Amino acid sequence: MCCPDRYLFSSFTTERVPIKKMPHNYSNTLSEIYLAKEMFSFSNEFTHILSDEKIGGFLMKTLSIIVPCYYEEDSLPLFYQAAEEINSKLEDIKFEYWFINDGSTDGTLPEMRKLNELDPENVHYVSFSRNFGKEAALYCGLQQATGDYVTVMDADLQDPPEMLPEMIDIIENEDYDCVGTRRTTREGEPPVRSFFARLFYKIINRISDTEIVDGARDFRVMTRQMVDAILQMSEYNRFSKGIFSWVGFRTKYLEYKNRERVAGKTSWNFWSLFKYSVDGIVNFSQFPLDIASFVGFISAFLSGCGILFIIIRYIVYGGDPTSGWASMVCILLFVGGIQLFCLGIVGKYIGKIFTEVKHRPIYIIKEKK
Repeated sequence: MCCPDRYLFSSFTTERVPIKKMPHNYSNTLSEIYLAKEMFSFSNEFTHILSDEKIGGFLMKTLSIIVPCYYEEDSLPLFYQAAEEINSKLEDIKFEYWFINDGSTDGTLPEMRKLNELDPENVHYVSFSRNFGKEAALYCGLQQATGDYVTVMDADLQDPPEMLPEMIDIIENEDYDCVGTRRTTREGEPPVRSFFARLFYKIINRISDTEIVDGARDFRVMTRQMVDAILQMSEYNRFSKGIFSWVGFRTKYLEYKNRERVAGKTSWNFWSLFKYSVDGIVNFSQFPLDIASFVGFISAFLSGCGILFIIIRYIVYGGDPTSGWASMVCILLFVGGIQLFCLGIVGKYIGKIFTEVKHRPIYIIKEKK
C-alpha cells in the first residue's frame, strides 16, 4: 500500500523532498516508479554539481603542453621551471606536460624520468624506439593530450611561455579556435637561411591553396575541437604548418621577436630545412607536377620545330647531313636533363604514395609513462 504523503530523505540534506501523492487504486509497482523518478531527478542535480571540478569558484581546465625533444638534455629542466612559473599565475588552468623523446641518445630521457618522478600526476613522457622526426613526435603528442586546450612548444624556450596567459584568454573570451605565434624578426639566424625561409613562404603561398603565414611557428594554443580535426588527418607524410591551416578554424596570430636557444644546439641545418620545405611543397601543392608537364610539352614542341627546320633546310639548301653533330649532342643532353628533372618530380610524388600505401606506423613507442 502507498501512503498518502511520502518524503525522500537524503543523506546530503536534512530537508524533506515531497513525493507526489499516489492514488490508492494504483499498484505498488507504479508507486515505486514515481519514487524512483524523484530519486533520479535529485541524483542528477547532485551529480551535475559534483561533475564540475571547481577550485576557488572557477571551473578548472587543463592545458596540454606537447614538447617534442631531440637532444634537449640541458633545456628540459629550464623549460619546466619557466612553464611552472607561468602555471602558478593561472588560477583556473592547470598544465599537463607531454614530453616526446624522438630517439635522443643523450640524457634527454633520464631528464624526462626525473621530471615525471617530481610531478607524476602532470608530467608524462613518451620515448620512441628511434628517431622518427619532429612531425611524428608532434602527432604522438596530439594523440596523448587530454586537455581542454592543447599547445605545442619547443624545449629550448624559443617559444615564450609568458605568452600562454594571453593566448588562453583570447581562446576563452574571443571567437577564435586557435591562437598562433609568428616571428617578426630572424635575429641570430644566418642571412642565407633567413633569405631562403622567406623565399619558401612566398613560393608555397603562390602555388598552394593552403595559406601558410610567413614566420608562423608550431607554437599555438588550440581548442579540443581543432585538435580532434587534426588527428583525423592520419597521413604518414606530415607537414604540420600546412595541416594547421588546412583544417581551417578561426586563428589569430600574435607577433614576437626571435629568441635564441637557452641551452644546447639546434639539430636543424640548411640541408634538413631544405628537405623539409620540399616536403611541405609536395604535400600541399601539385604545382611541381604542373611544371613537369609544361616543361615536357615545351621540350617536345621545340624538338619538333627543330627537326622540321633541319629537314626543310636540307631540302632547300642541301649540304652535309652530318654537319652540326656536336651541337646536336649538346641539345640531346640538355633535353635529357630536363626529362630526368621532370622524372624526379614525378618520382617524388610516387615515393610519397609508396610510403602512404604501406600503412607503416608513424612512430613506435619504446617507453611511456
